[in-house]
Amino acid sequence: MPGGTQLLSKRPELFVPEHWPAYARRASGCRVWDPDGREFIDMTTTGIGACLLGYADPDVNEAAKRAIDRGSLTSLNAPDDVDLAERLVELHPWADRVRFARTGGEAMSVAVRIARAAVGRDTVAVCGYHGWSDWYIAANLGDDARLDGHLLPGLQPTGVPRALRNTALPFHYNRTDELDAIIARHGDDLGAIVMEPLRFDEPADGFLEQVRAIADRHDLVLVFDEITSGWRHTFGGVHRQLGVEPDIAVYAKSISNGFPMAAVVGREAVMDAAQDSFISSTYWTEAVGPAAALRTLDKMLASNLAEHVDAVGREFQTGVTQLAEAHDLRIHVGGRPALTHIEFDYGDASAAVRTLFSQHLLDAGYLAGGAFYPTLAHDSTIVDGYLRAADRALELIARSLDRSSVESDLRGPIAHAGFQRLT
Repeated sequence: MPGGTQLLSKRPELFVPEHWPAYARRASGCRVWDPDGREFIDMTTTGIGACLLGYADPDVNEAAKRAIDRGSLTSLNAPDDVDLAERLVELHPWADRVRFARTGGEAMSVAVRIARAAVGRDTVAVCGYHGWSDWYIAANLGDDARLDGHLLPGLQPTGVPRALRNTALPFHYNRTDELDAIIARHGDDLGAIVMEPLRFDEPADGFLEQVRAIADRHDLVLVFDEITSGWRHTFGGVHRQLGVEPDIAVYAKSISNGFPMAAVVGREAVMDAAQDSFISSTYWTEAVGPAAALRTLDKMLASNLAEHVDAVGREFQTGVTQLAEAHDLRIHVGGRPALTHIEFDYGDASAAVRTLFSQHLLDAGYLAGGAFYPTLAHDSTIVDGYLRAADRALELIARSLDRSSVESDLRGPIAHAGFQRLT
């Protein structure tokens, strides 16, 4: 398999090269077992943010199994499609229409296709990370560093048609001046603004409102990519909490707790353009995804999940910050509690320090790295255990730094950063 895995974020080389467990034999809650039977507590992103209820949630699994037993794909459609569509429109009073896919990347491609069709213009302004598709990676044609500030550095546009150059134009979060510059130069061709309403940074006062006003003023479709942020901060998507409504919102990942499912939710005037564009796939009609999504939404609502995740994340952030201060280490803990990131501030040695941190935690039975996405399965007991292990790990790291032996204390190579060719 070129690259070793199907998902960049799961490559062992990003954590502890040559030692990170590449495969899980089974998982439950926030625990995973590798093929050798070793048990680990997952304090990373818990399925890259997809399993917000925790791994193998029994209620969601039961709903999926019932869909399988009934026949997961036939020549007709699944009734749960209608139930899920109605549920999503009810949750979003600004929206009227829903289209379904099964992955975040393809759902974003669907959303961009619909947006372009609705206004009849091809160019999109982008902010944040939106996946692997041509429409997005085209932003790096001619300058493969354009997207370096959008989560993953080094994304090469190899294989993306050069004719797509200048069809995706990035601007940075909280920088409406950059968006204005794109409009001034490409306004006649611009059809949409595609952005994450929030990932790690909070919006500056009025930022999202300004983006909404710019979209209205120039007849642009505003697309919010909530694949990562959706449902984690508040039920229904973080834009509901931020008070700005898009024309299209895209959900995937945690909407169905690990089962493939994605939704493109939008306004009638925009979404009806899908009638004139060929957007179709057999596996978008299977029954497991909608069944899992409906049960996931029920359980998230009943459990006050967003409040739980926020509390666990705050406990984690406070604990790691206190440990860093106690060991006099330059570690910055940021982001919202539900999407916590950890940065080791040691210049060129930062990646080595982060790798050593993950190595020590792995020895203690924890999967840990530069991010923590809490779930319903994490609680204070889990966080307390992690903090005790992290305390010991940071004590050892402080010694390594004093001895200038960080790299020599690693049992393998330094973890890769961003997208690098693996050999």
